[in-house]
Amino acid sequence: MSKLRRTTSDGLAILDRRHFQGRPARLRALAGARLNAQIAQEIYALRTRAGLTQKRLAHLVGTTDSVVSRLEDADYSGHSLKMLQRISAALNRGLEIHFVP
Repeated sequence: MSKLRRTTSDGLAILDRRHFQGRPARLRALAGARLNAQIAQEIYALRTRAGLTQKRLAHLVGTTDSVVSRLEDADYSGHSLKMLQRISAALNRGLEIHFVP
């Protein structure tokens, strides 16, 4: 007796099954991309809530506005802990990092 595959119209489930299930390297790459996007979005949101331009935040952090722009880009993967600490200090925020399974 063969297993019948349930059909679905859920696009995310279909993409997951076709491109990620059973492919740990792809799952790690996806997790990394999600993390980069989350960090970029958080920096952008904190900066705009504080009413700062990229240029002003760059000045407070001691870098250039092009670096801040790059940090706010979801495709950027070079976030350093030191830079995140400098940004959190400039925005009067704490920084927490968690390891999860």
